[in-house]
Amino acid sequence: MGQYLPVVALLVLASLFGAVSFFASRLLAPRRPSSAKEAPYECGIVPSREPPERFPVTFYVVAMLFIMFDIEIIFIYPYAVDRRFLGSYAFWEMIAFSAVFFLAFVYVVARGALDWGPVQRARRLDPVVSADRTATSTIRRVGTEGRIEEEAA
Repeated sequence: MGQYLPVVALLVLASLFGAVSFFASRLLAPRRPSSAKEAPYECGIVPSREPPERFPVTFYVVAMLFIMFDIEIIFIYPYAVDRRFLGSYAFWEMIAFSAVFFLAFVYVVARGALDWGPVQRARRLDPVVSADRTATSTIRRVGTEGRIEEEAA
């Protein structure tokens, strides 16, 4: 029991210091409440009275993808460390798990889990582009404003 005496003494001193600090700050601290002091601090963002926006589900799907990658790494690590001891059964288990993981990842990506903005649809430019347009008529030369055009000799 004597070997735990320093630990118990340190625990008592730490608790006593915490309690004395708490009561001293309550007794000695100035009290000047204001609306600015009572407002919640959100990392420099001015608090508003509107209800907060809801996070899109995409944030949570990306978090789940991250967890899936972590699980796969944890699953593959023992096989990578001791491949000979685990044998071919572990190899085929790893391949099966990786295949299921890959199919789930392809499904999630195909469902648009990683599309972060408005959906960009490919536009066909064939009817819009006329035949008389050239590179010199459609490309804007940056930095040539206000310069005197040199004529070719």
